[in-house]
Amino acid sequence: MKLPRLEEQALIDAIRREFRGPKTGLILGIGDDAAVVKISGEKIFITKDLLIEDVHFLFRFHPPKLLGRKSLNVNLSDLAAMGASPKYALLGLGLPKDTGTGWIREFFSGFKSAAKEFGVSLVGGDITRARKITVSVTILGEGKDAIRRDGARQGHHVFVSGSLGDAREGLVLMRKGVRLGSDKRQDRMLRAFLDPQPQVKLGMELARLKLASAMIDTSDGLSIDLGHLCEESGCGAEVYLEKIPVSAELKALQRKARDFALNGGEDYQLLFTVPEEKMDLLSSLKRRYALTPIGKIISGLGIVVVDSRNRRKKLQPKPWHHF
Repeated sequence: MKLPRLEEQALIDAIRREFRGPKTGLILGIGDDAAVVKISGEKIFITKDLLIEDVHFLFRFHPPKLLGRKSLNVNLSDLAAMGASPKYALLGLGLPKDTGTGWIREFFSGFKSAAKEFGVSLVGGDITRARKITVSVTILGEGKDAIRRDGARQGHHVFVSGSLGDAREGLVLMRKGVRLGSDKRQDRMLRAFLDPQPQVKLGMELARLKLASAMIDTSDGLSIDLGHLCEESGCGAEVYLEKIPVSAELKALQRKARDFALNGGEDYQLLFTVPEEKMDLLSSLKRRYALTPIGKIISGLGIVVVDSRNRRKKLQPKPWHHF
């Protein structure tokens, strides 16, 4: 395996090439939000995520109960992006020797509450000693047809659920020492980062109604995740800056609200495309979910941002680097 440098996307691409080839029962492999395999005629969706201390969370700031919830919910968001229904979870947990029993109880209390909320059963895993807290969760789900990243086509409308940028502001506030219970506006931002809510029901609805031509969750930020979707689909996109949903709380707290919405990450909303002929069918979902049209898929490659004066500028993503 040849790598030009240790960079996340380059590493993923190299692994994808290394393990490319026909596999019995494999429907969808490396490169999407979840893998899809077929066993005895049934489609099974599988995804895994890691949360590592000082990389994804800070021990002194993240309440263990909310960390337990988040460790499951970020995985559930991947299944939501595929339109799948979550069923079972495996938990791998690495703990330093001095981890208190109270912290462990709170962590599992949070994990259990999220599992109960989404009908997930914890069926196994592994626990070991580690220098820093390491959480590894694998989720298995089911569904009929996966909503992949590669189905967007020229003219399709780009939608996003919820609002964007709140989690980034929550991280900023947390690093400043702000804690939950200080202020209602700040609490919303903090909870967006500490306790994200996966859009599982929305994802399943989009799959059931066959409305989304392509979909991804906004774990890395709008600019990065839309780039992933466009790259897999072989197309570009134009995004209308003023239409990107930004909460009133974020606007009040952060002068860089639009930049946070474009590049923040950790929002775990759904970003998806809809063909023109299916736009009328989407109206029923708009009455139950916060869905905002933010742009269109265009020919060529790359993403263009259009401001309120109709000025066009190529979007320069600001990704989170794990290495």
